[in-house]
Amino acid sequence: MSKPLTIGALARDSGVNLETIRFYERSGLLPAPQRSAAGYRHYQQMDVRRLRFIRRGRELGFSLEEIRSLLDLAAHPESPCASADQMVREHLDAIETRIRDLQNMRAELSKLAGCHSGHAEHCRLLEALDDRDCCH
Repeated sequence: MSKPLTIGALARDSGVNLETIRFYERSGLLPAPQRSAAGYRHYQQMDVRRLRFIRRGRELGFSLEEIRSLLDLAAHPESPCASADQMVREHLDAIETRIRDLQNMRAELSKLAGCHSGHAEHCRLLEALDDRDCCH
């Protein structure tokens, strides 16, 4: 068995900060570690892998509950991965919707850019915020 890791070493090796590690412990995503006689947390290399899994899941936009489901699926490699595939498809749909929304936002802001009047009284952005239909 490898030498136990301190919480600082776990944070460094996993790329997850201390407070987040403690939060994941409280929420049950990371099992409670063994404690030394002095009360220090002792982690194992598998905890580094688990935290990297969680961090990567968050980077891909999965919620903590979705990550919990994915961790459960990963713990049972014989299980079908249809639920994971469905989760990915739902995220792709949400990303496509977000991209469309951002493109619409960019187009609207482009119309509002370049206030040439020099006075707030005639600022296109201020007018648009006051009346959404002014620039359509």
